[in-house]
Amino acid sequence: MFSVFVRYRRPLAALLFLLCLSPSALAQRVSAKDKAAADVLVQRMSAAEQRYRDALVLAGNGDPRGMDEGNAALEDMEDVVAACTKQKGCPMSDLLAAWKRLLKAEVDAADDEDPGEDELLEADTALAADIPEAARTLTLLGDDRRHAFDRMVEYNPAIQAGIRRWLTDMRPALMNSYENYQYMRHLMWPEFERRGLPEALLFGIMAKESNGRVHATSRAGAAGPLQFMPATGRRFGLGPDGTGFDSRYDPRSAAMASAAYLNERLQQLNNDLELSLAGYNGGEGRALRVHRASGGSGFWNASVYDQFPAETRDYVPMVVAAAWIFLHPRQYGVVFPKVDAHPATFKLSRAASIYELTICLGNSGTRDGYMRTLRNLNPRYEAEVWIPAGTTLNATTRIAGLYHRHCASGARANLARALVNADVNTAIVRDGPAGNVAVGDVTQLPSEVAPQPAPAAKKPKARNHKVAKGDTLNRIAQRYGCDLKSLARANALKAPGYSVRVGQQLKLEGCSG
Repeated sequence: MFSVFVRYRRPLAALLFLLCLSPSALAQRVSAKDKAAADVLVQRMSAAEQRYRDALVLAGNGDPRGMDEGNAALEDMEDVVAACTKQKGCPMSDLLAAWKRLLKAEVDAADDEDPGEDELLEADTALAADIPEAARTLTLLGDDRRHAFDRMVEYNPAIQAGIRRWLTDMRPALMNSYENYQYMRHLMWPEFERRGLPEALLFGIMAKESNGRVHATSRAGAAGPLQFMPATGRRFGLGPDGTGFDSRYDPRSAAMASAAYLNERLQQLNNDLELSLAGYNGGEGRALRVHRASGGSGFWNASVYDQFPAETRDYVPMVVAAAWIFLHPRQYGVVFPKVDAHPATFKLSRAASIYELTICLGNSGTRDGYMRTLRNLNPRYEAEVWIPAGTTLNATTRIAGLYHRHCASGARANLARALVNADVNTAIVRDGPAGNVAVGDVTQLPSEVAPQPAPAAKKPKARNHKVAKGDTLNRIAQRYGCDLKSLARANALKAPGYSVRVGQQLKLEGCSG
């Protein structure tokens, strides 16, 4: 992708040289004027870094503006670094951090034919040989903790078999998991990073547990993107929050709880990651008992491995395999989808459901549209529930732009509403009574003796409804004028799914019709 910016590979080394020669900000006496000037440079560097990241997205989507924007951003950064070397109090460490992030962004975005991170760093070895401090700086830039996962697990034939499955019949699930994760990464990854756990582990667990679907549930009662059981969730602050929402479905809260749970397992199980994952899936009590009974043997030891059910013996290598591919995609010929996932929000100008928004947003910039993204980023809302006007929804910059263009008003917005409100029952033509009765000419009676129509009998309120094919609780509530939560409560239906089955008899409480 951005390997086309070759003219700026060598300047990276030159800029590092400038960084090494600059005096330490701590050794200078800095006036208020100098500090203000230094702050301006830091802000310029931050703006240029964001321009570069935006250019990465453009280039990834095949937009020719990407290369020009990227080069312009790099020029800005070079100017800022040059100015920083002359400015008292300029924090070179901050600029170095920006360059490190920039280099990582380029490596992460690279495709199969781009050189790897090691090659990028090796391009500047001549400078490093001449300038020892530059060599130290290059080493710092190359200190990437994302591969810490490699040292935590045992790569063996079971992992290879898992990789084979992810790359064959489960490849679509792997790609969907990656795309879903990218939209939620800003919510989930910081929770693992703060607790010293590798990002690859987060991805591997999420891919195996839910494929990145926030509202995933299991027959056993586990829920959310990281599949917490109710009791375990409560231990780590997850569960009903008093508003009808179960925070196991919240990506940030689930990631925070998952990281805390894994660290608890690692501490308890002598930092054996595979055994900790076995506890995550097969029960922490079982994992601890097996660990103690085996004298501390690892997960792959038969005396440990055979103590876990088949589901757990499958789960552990599949999590590790997904994490391994996440770290080494090029090794396996994997090109993950490029996702424009810059976080943003937008405010509904009129009431809408996620179904309606999915239709009017279209699928520009993605293959499958934005329903999954909207649901993942706004887990409190079911897809068919009407969300009040004025509500702020979490999204991306692309989704926010599409909303204002197509969903706030206009033909596509109206079409989406018509499609969402379409009632299958109105398509059925009901035959009238057979035959006709001739009544002759109608003579208008004098107004003073015209018969008055009898008052219409008041239609009794429906008290029950039998669920038909295609019914959802929201549609039933709309049909009878019911309050959705009252209706759900009367029928013991749990949020957020409010699942109903065909033939089920519902009590119509809290309804006007």
